[in-house]
Amino acid sequence: MPVLSTAAGLHEILALLTAQLRPDANLTAEIGFLTEVFSEHSFNSLMKIHQKLQQFVRQGPSPALHSAAALAEDISEELQSGPNNNDIRELMQLLAKPHLQALFSAHDTVARKAFDPVLPPMPDDLEIEEEEESMKIVRLVKNKEPLGATIRMDEQTGAVVVARIMRGGAADRSGLVHVGDELREVNEIAVEHKTPEEISQILAQCQGSITLKLIPGIKEEDQLNEGKGHMRALFDYDPSEDKAIPCKEAGLPFRKGDILQVVSQDDLVWWQAKRVGDANLRAGLIPSKKFQEKRLAYRQKNADLEQEESSKRSSSGLRRSFRLSRKDRQVNEKEEKQTEQKDVEYLTYEEVVTYRRRPNDVHRLVVLVGSIGAKVNEMRQRIIADNPNRYNVAVPSTTRQKKVHERQGLEYHFVSKLSFEADIQKNRFVEHGEYKDNLYGISVDSIRTIMLKKKICLLDANPQTIKNLRTAEFKPYVILVQPFLQEPKANTTAETSSNENVKELEESKYQEMVQSAAYIEQQYSHLIDKVLVKGDLQTACSELKTILDSIERDSFWVPANWVRS
Repeated sequence: MPVLSTAAGLHEILALLTAQLRPDANLTAEIGFLTEVFSEHSFNSLMKIHQKLQQFVRQGPSPALHSAAALAEDISEELQSGPNNNDIRELMQLLAKPHLQALFSAHDTVARKAFDPVLPPMPDDLEIEEEEESMKIVRLVKNKEPLGATIRMDEQTGAVVVARIMRGGAADRSGLVHVGDELREVNEIAVEHKTPEEISQILAQCQGSITLKLIPGIKEEDQLNEGKGHMRALFDYDPSEDKAIPCKEAGLPFRKGDILQVVSQDDLVWWQAKRVGDANLRAGLIPSKKFQEKRLAYRQKNADLEQEESSKRSSSGLRRSFRLSRKDRQVNEKEEKQTEQKDVEYLTYEEVVTYRRRPNDVHRLVVLVGSIGAKVNEMRQRIIADNPNRYNVAVPSTTRQKKVHERQGLEYHFVSKLSFEADIQKNRFVEHGEYKDNLYGISVDSIRTIMLKKKICLLDANPQTIKNLRTAEFKPYVILVQPFLQEPKANTTAETSSNENVKELEESKYQEMVQSAAYIEQQYSHLIDKVLVKGDLQTACSELKTILDSIERDSFWVPANWVRS
């Protein structure tokens, strides 16, 4: 970086700093903001003025005395008693001139820095009249962005007051507009007897400089709580379609999975938030968690009907590695639906923090969830075969008899039915099911065994099992594996009865895979970190290895209780 001389001013230093800024992956928004501020014409003008004032402070003249007017008066008296000639008479006439006496008086005022006006004393018998309302005039500069404040009508007084200040907006940056201030005029247009909608329309049409006449709120300035944390959105939101939002322009649209920085929760109904990674510094309104849950509860009846239709068409059930029949899957699907109805969960927001695995931390559990046709097990076996020292699989438990070629603890943990059922009662299984009168399940201890060996455990699990695994101990990273779906081609030739049966079978299988993938995404997308579309086995395994490497290396947003607990 070039060396500046000691005489360089603040303007030159900032100009050089702007030229030295370099893009940084972690500071893109901050550097963009600094570059924009330093490039502002008004900001540079202020820096030049500051530099000139500093030069005046260092080099400006200091007064020789603070009483030039009194000195001029004393000189006039001395001259009157002295010899009388033309020069003396001319000097006395100059000292007596009003404009020269005013100059001396101004000099003394500046020298003494006594700029406060001298007011006459207040009479003792003055009657104090009722105090008038204080008024403040605020001038803001508004470009294309919203003003950053919402208004409402006071139900008791009918006055139009400021309801909230949006963080980072023009009103917030000014520091002059506060919640509770009563609005009287906008650009000399009286707002009395106007509705908030009409006033909002006036403000929306204003560009450039806006002058507001306000009466300060009586209540103390609201204490805004900063740093409310980050939330992962579990639903899509479009403020333009929200009839309840007080100002659609102030709303913040977001998509499911977006990370939101909540900067204010003072309003119980509408929070203020920013999207992480968004260059816009102004906060926007989003529905609060409690308000959104109430709305979802109101819509629950219709949602239940839609879920019921979706559940009838979907194909879920226990782990496909247990090879459940279609009938068994339908029975388990019905049980799952009944469980969901008993424990209704409204998806709004999830508090999150950033997490990166440290070298001494145990590896995160990797959960592979496969829709029908994905054949997750063959991917898992290929990954483990390529690197058995790094990856392993949790050994399932079963009550069936051990076959001749099987070994205890390798293919399965073979246990008695009584022991298995006792472990179910003690919640020692993350998932379990029954197949041909035999019980199968994955125990918590089998997962811990792999993690204690400092290996990465690859678990093939049902989507409904994910919730049981989302703990600070496992910190699961969930990958949804879907088959590459290609609709069966129509046969244009004459079809025999056998060909027709094959076609119907292919079409039925295709629809089953489509519905399975759609159902999992619809019901469990908020629990899934990555979606992998599986084409050929080699390419899919290569993509999975890339994902597994990133889990060990990169930072991720995880539930806050995983880190704080």
